[in-house]
Amino acid sequence: MSALIEEGRAKVNLSLRVVGRRADGYHDLESVVAFADCADRLTLEPGGELKLTTTGPLAAACGDTADNLVLKAARLLAEAVPGLKLGAFALDKVLPVAAGIGGGSADAAAALRLLARLNDLSLDDPRIQKVALATGADVPVCLLSRACDMTGVGEQLLPLALPSMPCVMVNPRVPVATKDVFQALGLRNGELLVGVTDVIRAPAWPEEGASISDWVEVLETVANDLEAPALRIEPVIGEVLDALRDSVGVKLARMSGSGATCFAIYGAPAEAHAAAEKIRHDHPGWWVHAGTLS
Repeated sequence: MSALIEEGRAKVNLSLRVVGRRADGYHDLESVVAFADCADRLTLEPGGELKLTTTGPLAAACGDTADNLVLKAARLLAEAVPGLKLGAFALDKVLPVAAGIGGGSADAAAALRLLARLNDLSLDDPRIQKVALATGADVPVCLLSRACDMTGVGEQLLPLALPSMPCVMVNPRVPVATKDVFQALGLRNGELLVGVTDVIRAPAWPEEGASISDWVEVLETVANDLEAPALRIEPVIGEVLDALRDSVGVKLARMSGSGATCFAIYGAPAEAHAAAEKIRHDHPGWWVHAGTLS
């Protein structure tokens, strides 16, 4: 059988509210998640021993292969599905690591899609859904790889009709550990950050056919609750946000996930590409992508 290929698209949190911390220590969230047109590439050669090789410009940042979420997802699915056919994975890594854009989660989700194809499993199979969540909170939405309102600990997904949004994504090449940001947020087990009144007043997301301006107007009423604690850990995030907010034509700029990647939305592709070129010129050490979110 010939090799199978999937892309692990970067996810971007257009908004991220931390509702509170559960008694078990997990955090309840609400986040509007979009996906970018930049992606890692994962290939599966069917048959033989389960293994992973990593190449690409950011391969060195992946760390120990044994800890990679691709292998974690594959092993968990093999435990859940007797006789699961496996093979050799090859990852072309282009997305920054520990960057708030779900690179590792997107790779794990791509692995699950590949194994589903190889084994004639539906992505709706409860075993795949369970394994996705067990692998990581962002893996279920990355498995779907389309715009969603994500709630709970990442398991509740409501698809959204998001327009194609010209964007710039910037990472200062500084890794930020998600657990450190949540620790800096400082919620105790069982503590709520969002009150019942806030939940009742939560914005209604625009319907299909809404414009970029419609979405920006609503997104401006919510925020990323992890931005402030992430800024305390890595102040360079503030420099990235300033660079994006100072760019011509920007409609909205904020941090994605737990950082340090930040994004900006523009009204036209030309504005996004011009902004990206200026930021690359001013900050040659930063990772910069101009493209679209959808």
